[in-house]
Amino acid sequence: MADKKVYIGTGRRKSSIAQVRMTPGSGKITVNGIDVNEYFPYETNVMDLKQPLVATSTDGMFDIEVKANGGGFTGQTGAIRLGIARALLAYDENNDPNSETSYRKILKRAGFITRDSRSKERKKPGLKAARRAPQFSKR
Repeated sequence: MADKKVYIGTGRRKSSIAQVRMTPGSGKITVNGIDVNEYFPYETNVMDLKQPLVATSTDGMFDIEVKANGGGFTGQTGAIRLGIARALLAYDENNDPNSETSYRKILKRAGFITRDSRSKERKKPGLKAARRAPQFSKR
């Protein structure tokens, strides 16, 4: 049996980290050993993580295995999306990055290569949350 080429991408979002392994296949996506539709409770999460595949017209071309940990469903979805985008860039590395059909140009224009650096703001002393102050009482 011939070894299939493996494309790897790592994505991060909030406190989530996702390690993505893409191999040419039928389009099956598993997250932590579970089918993606069973792992994520909302269909919008699944649609969100498939966006780089849809943008590059490669939906159904790769089997994707993901190891995701930390954070919640939304953070993990964003991390997986970035990991898939980076793995697609590894797959398309031999093409000219300046051509209109290059995955880099398509993914960059759609905003899938940029890491979303927003995370939870820390709690400050004397406050109930990051910016929430205790209730003020005049008397």
